[in-house]
Amino acid sequence: MTSGWPSASTASALSILLVGGAVLAPVLHLDGTSVEARVPTKEHPETELEAIAGFNLIPSFSIESYQTVLTQQNYLKPFMNSVILAVGSTILALVVAIPAAWAMAFAPTRRTKDVLMWMLSTKMMPPVGALIPIYLIFRDLGLLDSRGGIITVLMLLNLPIIIWMLYTYFKEIPGEILEASRMDGASLGKELLYVLTPMAIPGIASTLLLNIILAWNEAFWTLALTTKDAAPLTQFIASYSSPEGLFWAKLSAASTMAIAPILVLGWFAQKQLVRGLTFGAVK
Repeated sequence: MTSGWPSASTASALSILLVGGAVLAPVLHLDGTSVEARVPTKEHPETELEAIAGFNLIPSFSIESYQTVLTQQNYLKPFMNSVILAVGSTILALVVAIPAAWAMAFAPTRRTKDVLMWMLSTKMMPPVGALIPIYLIFRDLGLLDSRGGIITVLMLLNLPIIIWMLYTYFKEIPGEILEASRMDGASLGKELLYVLTPMAIPGIASTLLLNIILAWNEAFWTLALTTKDAAPLTQFIASYSSPEGLFWAKLSAASTMAIAPILVLGWFAQKQLVRGLTFGAVK
């Protein structure tokens, strides 16, 4: 006897389709807008409005907007700035976070839990609350619109998340292994480098990938602290907003090219990312 309700597998598949469609709808609309709209000309001065008003389910697949972004704007410089800021801030954060997470996991004190909760609580503060002090500090130190300054800010911004993730991974590593390495004469540096790090590679890799994505997508601080020299893709995209209005066609093309590297990275690294995020969940 069969009931009128769909099976569990069918309901699960429908749920995945609905959630996936809701998540991908803005991206698909963005991509469609970027290939639908034409670049404004004297003959068609209204075509920027056509990017929104004239959007069709089956776009015309014109690449004029992409050509305009690549030829009329220096796209390579903000792209390289985004790469340097995302990778540099994540590596710098790992250098600080790995020893910190090791100390909290294998040499905890009665204040360790309080410190972990305090670090996590800093993520609850609105970034605008610290904007003016950081801006003034950067101005006085000459760090405005500099890669070094933005790398430092992004590192501090994501450091609590990195320490929490690494702390969780390190807690799953048996402490007896580290004790055995000490008995064999391993120093603290060699213990971290040759014993702990290789065992936590899945967790470290997933932490690195996740925080590269977070740093790549960070817009608030990059828009506030950069103008030209260290401006990443977020600043590049924002440049298509002017007092004359939004240049929808070029804005869509620039946004599509900005999210494409992260989508590709996530696609090829998804196995490693899932492995790292589930590291220690199943014993």
